[in-house]
Amino acid sequence: MRLSKNRMSVALEKQTRKMLFGVLADEKDVGKLERILGALFTESEQMAAIKRLAIAVYLDKGRSYENIRDNLKVSSATIATVAEQIGDSGYQELIRKIKAEEWAEEWSSKLSKSFRRFLPV
Repeated sequence: MRLSKNRMSVALEKQTRKMLFGVLADEKDVGKLERILGALFTESEQMAAIKRLAIAVYLDKGRSYENIRDNLKVSSATIATVAEQIGDSGYQELIRKIKAEEWAEEWSSKLSKSFRRFLPV
């Protein structure tokens, strides 16, 4: 889909944007969210977003451009674009949430292993 040069009214765009983000924020079922995003975005658009997210995570973990390029099959220009934007609040929020999930999963696993020692066999 090509983006039209004719813009919708600012008020209508703001209202529609608020609806979209509200629906996405309210949906807790990952399967439903995948179907919603699948209806709105092409497979290519979804893959572009997925790769940008992966690039940001890898950059945050200190991986090299070469490593990112080879693993994610993206260009150095794409990595550079994400690197320029990684300080933006949106990317920072994504990374913060991912780190929190990784931390929670790591500690949940550690605690589970520790408690298993005390459970009867």
